[in-house]
Amino acid sequence: MARLTADFWVHAYLARLRLMNIPAYVMSHGDDTAGAVLVKLNTLDGQAVAYHREYDLMSGARSWAVLTSGPEFEVDAAITRQRGFDPDLWVIEVEDREGRHLLDQDGL
Repeated sequence: MARLTADFWVHAYLARLRLMNIPAYVMSHGDDTAGAVLVKLNTLDGQAVAYHREYDLMSGARSWAVLTSGPEFEVDAAITRQRGFDPDLWVIEVEDREGRHLLDQDGL
């Protein structure tokens, strides 16, 4: 099955967020072709959640799962550790007081 490149997915995700007037930024540009993507949701109240993509080997399903959540500085530290393991990692920061990230929508 063909996969989208990380660069293509990130640009499509950012466009979808823009359509909903949700600010988002590329905080770390990973490998254009095969880099993994982390999405940090900053609720602008000192709290944050980092999401990563999970793959179920049994069913082949892909889903977004919480990597870590809590005070923003702790989430940032966890993301920094992940970047230490994977220099090809993309990090997208979404800023929304309502906690919208759109990762639960079809196509993402």
